[in-house]
Amino acid sequence: MAEGERYVVVTGGDRGIGRATVLRFARAGFNVVFTYRSSVEAAQRTAEDARKAGAPKALFYQADVSSWDSVSSLTKAIEAEVPYVNVLVNNAGIIDYSDLESLTPERWREVIDVDLTGPFLVTKALLGLLRRASWASIVNLASIAGQTGNVLASVAYCSAKAGVIELTKRLAVELAKYGIRVNAVAPSFVETDMVADILSDERRRREVEAMHPLGRIIKPEEVAEAIYFLADPALSLNITGQVIGINGGRYT
Repeated sequence: MAEGERYVVVTGGDRGIGRATVLRFARAGFNVVFTYRSSVEAAQRTAEDARKAGAPKALFYQADVSSWDSVSSLTKAIEAEVPYVNVLVNNAGIIDYSDLESLTPERWREVIDVDLTGPFLVTKALLGLLRRASWASIVNLASIAGQTGNVLASVAYCSAKAGVIELTKRLAVELAKYGIRVNAVAPSFVETDMVADILSDERRRREVEAMHPLGRIIKPEEVAEAIYFLADPALSLNITGQVIGINGGRYT
């Protein structure tokens, strides 16, 4: 591997914010590695687009971030292909809109396992590769749902994303001894397929837009830009333990 090559790992990189993030790092010349859960076709398209955008190498692997066995297998596969990891973006996640009465214990565990346990497992598994790099950074996907209860998402999703915020703060302290910075982004509504059902109704779309002082819904590319800013040491050398709101001015 050539000296100075840069490597980013993005979980859930085949669609939405993850795909936009993969392409943002590809445009900056990073080698990109990303995971997907179900659609190999979407993963293949993202890898092809990443190469066209400038990534020297674009690799993808199917993985379930909520499973330690799956994450361990993923890590072994990555170790066989790259010498180190500069940036880890813990993006993979699911959303839930159940109210308390309809939220089952099984669904609660699923959301917590993917959205909170997932970032813990992936970070733990890839720590060795992050430590091998001359510089490294982790960016976690939190949410405004982890900061305020005034959201449409369920208590499971809000709890998971609040946990991601605290995970970020603690890891920033714990991993500082290795020079690894850890930050998070906390978007409000982002125009992805995860919220497509809500935004497909024009009346509801206008209501969502009105929640944001800037009057529009966030684009995945805007979140990707913030992730890139937090990851790149040339831009944010001394920022760690921070949660950056990408919310169009919405704080409640």
